[in-house]
Amino acid sequence: MDKPLILFLDDYEHLFAHSPEVMALADRARLEIHTEPLRGEALSQALHRATGLVLMRDRTPIGERELAMAPNVKFIIYTGLRNALLDEAVCKARNIPVFNTGFGPTKASTCELTWALILAAMKRLEPGFLAMRDSNAGWRAGLHFPGLCEVLEGETLGLIGLGQIGARVAKVGQAFGMQVVTWSPNMTAERAAEQGAKAVSLETLLATSKVVSLHLVLSASTRHLLNAGNLGQMRSDALLVNTSRSGLINEHDLATALKLGRPAMAALDVFDEEPLPADHPFRHMRQVTLSPHLGFVANPVYEIFANTVAQRLKEQLQ
Repeated sequence: MDKPLILFLDDYEHLFAHSPEVMALADRARLEIHTEPLRGEALSQALHRATGLVLMRDRTPIGERELAMAPNVKFIIYTGLRNALLDEAVCKARNIPVFNTGFGPTKASTCELTWALILAAMKRLEPGFLAMRDSNAGWRAGLHFPGLCEVLEGETLGLIGLGQIGARVAKVGQAFGMQVVTWSPNMTAERAAEQGAKAVSLETLLATSKVVSLHLVLSASTRHLLNAGNLGQMRSDALLVNTSRSGLINEHDLATALKLGRPAMAALDVFDEEPLPADHPFRHMRQVTLSPHLGFVANPVYEIFANTVAQRLKEQLQ
């Protein structure tokens, strides 16, 4: 009798093949681990062979269409607390049990990356790094007045969302000597004051903040919250940061706004299409600082992913 086939999708970080707990299950099942995106016919063929699915984050849509290609799937495991691209209603209708993992210190990790991006953009680290790697480049190549390093002390940090991650970001901003203002659909003056911030309107936040950072949940009401209608309200020296969800910003409108100079810069960790296409305009805009969706990517988080997936697989393969 053939062993069941477990299909691992979108393991860009090569986690599962390096997990002894997961690989120890190779005597019970065939483990097919994909570290690059599967699309089209390749995805269809892989789903058709699969007995179980392991989804690394919400990177590949798994809905009615995809599950129709997977007649033999008996269970699905995904990493993290939620998967926006998995249609659990369809899974329930098909009697396919769905499991997830814990998440670990992702709030700390995302806060740290947010500030890494802010500092990288404000201190012009990317051109500095490139100049230091190139022995033929001039000293401080690419750094010319007025495009020199900024100082955050005394400036305003605008936080769109002040939940657990936004509150952490606020504390760091305050440590740098920044004034913190905040807005969200349900923000109150009392909630803001608890974090040492001031509740303001979205218009005021955009117009007054040197740094604007997004920390909202993506929903129908917050999709494309920042768009052509309000990006132009930002300061001409402002930085827009997104380590939350790409759908909070209209990417096309942001590219246009950056060319027009409001905001001056963006620092982005999340994108509508990931991996970011080679011809995407953000890749070629020097005023955009980019990271490849690293907000939650940290060793302790991935250890939880691997250990929980291994345990769930053991239970399903008994």
